[in-house]
Amino acid sequence: MREINVETITEAVRGLCIDANHKLSPDMEKALCDACDKEQAPLGKQILGQLQENLKIAGQDMIPICQDTGMAVFFVEVGQEVHFTGGSLTDAINEGVRRGYTEGFLRKSVVSDPLIRKNTGDNTPAVIHYNIVPGDKVTITIAPKGFGSENMSKVFMLKPADGEEGVKRAIISAVKDAGPNACPPMVVGVGIGGTFEKCAQMAKEALTRQIGQHSDISYIADMEKELLESINKTGIGPGGLGGTVTALAVNINTYPTHIAGLPVAVNICCHVNRHARVVL
Repeated sequence: MREINVETITEAVRGLCIDANHKLSPDMEKALCDACDKEQAPLGKQILGQLQENLKIAGQDMIPICQDTGMAVFFVEVGQEVHFTGGSLTDAINEGVRRGYTEGFLRKSVVSDPLIRKNTGDNTPAVIHYNIVPGDKVTITIAPKGFGSENMSKVFMLKPADGEEGVKRAIISAVKDAGPNACPPMVVGVGIGGTFEKCAQMAKEALTRQIGQHSDISYIADMEKELLESINKTGIGPGGLGGTVTALAVNINTYPTHIAGLPVAVNICCHVNRHARVVL
């Protein structure tokens, strides 16, 4: 049994909060560069150039790559041979968020009650998804989620008879409804199967997959490529001002489901699609 003091978790989370909000992940950086080369509309190409200039300034001056530094979302894989000492794992993650968002001078965007709406002042609590896995390692993935794109999320409880074509129509309709509000070029995370809440979680986690890495399921990989092509034909374009690059990727996760259902969730993220990972 391997022991990890929760202070190690707190410091790792602190660093993830700061890094994810100040530096674009390498896969997203490459995707934006490739988008600049692919974009055919002059205005779209200009907007993509401005986005790259923004990222350059953020990196040089250590300022956030987006003013909405998001609600901190975590996917935590805990090896079943790990024992945590020194306190609660959840408390340790939230303390890391508190330190990261305070010491990193990041915007505090969380309210303690969804209706009373008093700001917590430190961007806690985080949204944490745990998964127990074999081994003695802990993998922590952060995905700070701004709500310009989060508000464009949709869940469709389709009928099994709707089939693959119904799923594609639902995804395309979600993207069209989002339009410029999701700060395109966007990354489209999709969850298919499971239950109402499972498909939504899969869609969110799909956003953390490396850009250009497709599903291991061949027909799902084909669907990802087909949907990306279809979305880029909508003409929404960078900034929603027209162009040939509306999305940088479509990532789909799937899970077994009930004989009577076909749940589909679409979670859209803006052009920065912030994510960072550490293995302890």
